[in-house]
Amino acid sequence: MILKNASVLIVDDDPDVLTAVRLLLKTETAGVTIEKNPENIRALLSKQSFDIVLLDMNFNSSINTGNEGLFWLKKLREFGCNAAVIMITAYGDIDLAVRSLKEGATDFVVKPWHNEKLILTIKDALRKKENKGGAGYVSSSDSIIGSELIGESEVMQQIFYKIEKIAPTDANILILGENGTGKDLIAKAIHQQSLRADKPFIKVDVGALTESLFESELFGHKKGAFTDAREDRVGLFETASGGTLFLDEIGNISLHQQAKLLSVLQNRKITRIGTNQPIPIDIRLICATNMPLSELANETRFRKDLIYRINTVEIMVPPLRKRGDDVELLAKHFVRIYAKKYFKSSDNFDAKALEKLSDYHFPGNVRELQYTIERAVIMGENDVLHASDLIFSPIESPRELRDEPDELNLSQVEKNTILKVIEKHNGNISKAAKELGLTRTALYRRLSKYDI
Repeated sequence: MILKNASVLIVDDDPDVLTAVRLLLKTETAGVTIEKNPENIRALLSKQSFDIVLLDMNFNSSINTGNEGLFWLKKLREFGCNAAVIMITAYGDIDLAVRSLKEGATDFVVKPWHNEKLILTIKDALRKKENKGGAGYVSSSDSIIGSELIGESEVMQQIFYKIEKIAPTDANILILGENGTGKDLIAKAIHQQSLRADKPFIKVDVGALTESLFESELFGHKKGAFTDAREDRVGLFETASGGTLFLDEIGNISLHQQAKLLSVLQNRKITRIGTNQPIPIDIRLICATNMPLSELANETRFRKDLIYRINTVEIMVPPLRKRGDDVELLAKHFVRIYAKKYFKSSDNFDAKALEKLSDYHFPGNVRELQYTIERAVIMGENDVLHASDLIFSPIESPRELRDEPDELNLSQVEKNTILKVIEKHNGNISKAAKELGLTRTALYRRLSKYDI
């Protein structure tokens, strides 16, 4: 269906939104109906069918669940509405909007939007409605963004979708996650899909910068400003002009450095050391840290006003142990890369090797998996890699697992832990496996092993 033939219903309790969208779409569509009160949806559907419904995520109505959008999305389906539903949301509700896709929404738009982007979103929703019956959640076949960021698990699909939605904006992004989870790849993917993709992507590990180097590296300096300033230097904020500046390990900078950074982000200007001339900056800021957000919120370690400044949208990158079959997907990806690099024939795994990978908890995450596969390919002597070829790094293993405990006692501890977690989740194997950091298959093997 083309947009000119589509009928659109807009449900939002903000009259300004209703007016703006009605004016935008009245010449683009067959008809536009606006409604402030979602409780009138059923009556509207009894009189007319719609091809597209734009539905706000939050209403000041008698339904007060905190996620009214999801409530009315469900009601739309109960009322027999087959329209493609596009959720209207704000930055703070993006996680909720992503959840709405799993509940049957086709897409979502983030306030404020560009009119061209909204029309493109509606056209795409119409296309999805024709091809897939209105379901718009990212499919598992969309497992790769670029050539490096890979995943088919549900948690990664949600991240991919969030990247797709926020990349075209200039919103500041905070990426959270353990070491080795691929936070830098997430940052690159955002840049590559942004409107700044043809401009510089500058990464700096700010946690490694000393107090004396911090300002010089980020803001630049004038020749003679200090002892080692032998020439003028352009700082990384200027170098990234027009593009993206990625500040890694932001959680490790001092309060003094935080104050300097906050001032620059508020004023959108930097001043090189040794000068009094402010220089305007035009960058998209992405930050990352392995520090939990709860620790960042401790004002003795990190300024809350800076958190709000860098955290318009946050992305939580899951540890590898929470990504299920992505372990096998990534392992096969790495084995192909390193077999080609080292001219080896061992470019696959036997069943025991895959089982060993599935059972391991990977405290070093994707980075540890990558190095494990590279080492196995180098040392392997067969066409396929066997379990004996996979040697996990003792650097990453918890200390207690590197000791030599009595096997019986260790087995008993594992059995008791499994029993407690299963009991905690009332026998739900999926939830128990998730808490234990195992796949369902790996947990079932342990149940069999311990005769549980």
